[in-house]
Amino acid sequence: MNITQDKVVELEYTLTVDGEVIDQSEGGEPLVYLHGHSNIIPGLERALEGKGAGDALQVTVAPEDGYGERDEDSVEDLSREDFEDDVEVGATYYAQSEDGSVIPFTVLAVDGETVQVDFNPPLAGMTLNFDVKVLSVRDATTEELDHGHAHAEGDHHHD
Repeated sequence: MNITQDKVVELEYTLTVDGEVIDQSEGGEPLVYLHGHSNIIPGLERALEGKGAGDALQVTVAPEDGYGERDEDSVEDLSREDFEDDVEVGATYYAQSEDGSVIPFTVLAVDGETVQVDFNPPLAGMTLNFDVKVLSVRDATTEELDHGHAHAEGDHHHD
């Protein structure tokens, strides 16, 4: 069976940026995703199309197919009062937007009462190198298709 729209794919991956490992699946805990539903970054999803179990591939994803280019307008100054605890440079915090969604941001610098923050994704503007091995491919269940993402066994919480 090959990876096409609405298949659930199990894969092991290592992500490197500039030769440094940024992220990887844990041994025995592969990434499971529903193909064709934008659950993973577009460049990787396209590269996996048509592959099958046992296939290994190396995928280089340009920023526009990954986390986008960096937008310098997304660097903003916030007031120190907006933070409850100690502010740590390099740490990721989460802001709630007006529509209730959560937006991660990274603290770049603290200068007195001003905190400079970056709303760009940490990997924005970077070329991503994925080393991927496809472990299995199966048809999605009706429930998975309804929800738009894969369910690992015993993994799903009902609200």
